[in-house]
Amino acid sequence: MSRREQEEAFAKMVKEHELLIMKVCRVYAYDVHDRQDLFQEIVIQLWKAFPNFKGQSKVSTWMYKIAIYTAIAGLRKQKSFIRYSDPQQLPQDSVYVPYDETKDKQLEELYRAIAQLDEIEKAIVMLYLEGKTYDEMEEIMGISSGNLRVKVSRIKDKLKQIIKQ
Repeated sequence: MSRREQEEAFAKMVKEHELLIMKVCRVYAYDVHDRQDLFQEIVIQLWKAFPNFKGQSKVSTWMYKIAIYTAIAGLRKQKSFIRYSDPQQLPQDSVYVPYDETKDKQLEELYRAIAQLDEIEKAIVMLYLEGKTYDEMEEIMGISSGNLRVKVSRIKDKLKQIIKQ
């Protein structure tokens, strides 16, 4: 594959999976500018890894893995991403377009609760909400399926407790 063909294939892949990247950014960065920076960093890391992608897994699985690891690495480096903040102080903007006030409030409440989880818990809940199977989550996260089931159960309980507060 020529360099131009590779660039075109990559651009098409990113465009087709843009929402996947945006969801990761929404979970790990709460400010619009931080989301844009994280989005760019994820695309850079995807581009670096693209020549080594052999198609042994789904493109979305491969992209989630890189996006999540990039976001977590950014947090650990203490870049400009917010690790945790008082939920009342989090910005109210999101990619979500409101259409139902009740659902919008519930979604915002869920995002505020998710903001209080640690990096790994955020990744697991995001993949779970995306409808990923435990096998897909195992491939992305490198955590056994059985361990993931236990973590999901505990995360659900934790989110319920956070939302009740």
